This record gives sequence, C-alpha cells and structure tokens, in this order.
Amino acid sequence: MKVQAYLSFKGNCQEALNYYSDIFDAEIVNRQTYEDKKIDVPSSYRNNLQHAELKGKNIHFMAYDASPDTPLNSGNQIHMSVDVTDNSKGKELFESLSKGGQVHHNYREREWGYFGRCTDKYGIGWMVNYNN
Repeated sequence: MKVQAYLSFKGNCQEALNYYSDIFDAEIVNRQTYEDKKIDVPSSYRNNLQHAELKGKNIHFMAYDASPDTPLNSGNQIHMSVDVTDNSKGKELFESLSKGGQVHHNYREREWGYFGRCTDKYGIGWMVNYNN
C-alpha cells in the first residue's frame, strides 16, 4: 500500500508544478490534460492538467486542475491518495474511510481501474485507487 498527497489547483497547476520542480529539483511526469478526456469541461479549460505527478529524490506527489465547477476552499486543496494492489482491499479501505463522512464518488470501476473519493469524518479528503 502507498499513501501520497494529491494537490488541487484552480487552473494554475502547471505553473505551481514548475515552481515546485525548481524548488525540489524534481521532474513533472505523467502529465495529462483534459484535451482527450471524456470529462465535461469548457473548451478553454481543455489544456489544463487533469493529472500530473512531481517526482524526485524523496518527493512524489500528484496534482491537477480541479474542473471549474469544483469549488476549492482552504482546507480541501489536498487529498490523500491511496494506491492498493488488491481491489477487495480498496473497497474495504474506502468503506472504512467514508464511514461517518461524505462520499463524493463511489468506489467503482472507471476507465483506468477502480476509484472512489470521500471526505472522512475528520474532514480529510481521501482518494482510493486500484489499477488492475
């Protein structure tokens, strides 16, 4: 199991990652825009990042530009992302984390694997991923 941070931005993710890559001597990898994704975002937003990762020595986090209809406030700009190697463990973990909290996306199959997003009862955002 691996737990890592997933940062959310309001359209300036690439700028922020460039900044962080200089500070941490890290590389931006797995850069994907909304361009070819089947996600309902305005055409002016298609070049923004739907997913990217910053990797370097002793640093690895993920980031994206939240879709324009997703409100970002202080406190919800970061989510803990957990990658599991067993789908049943992912489902179990998601159910435990979301119990007493709020489910935003049910843990279910997506085009890249299984995924669920919730806020736990303490207000911490979690993303659970299983990539088969």
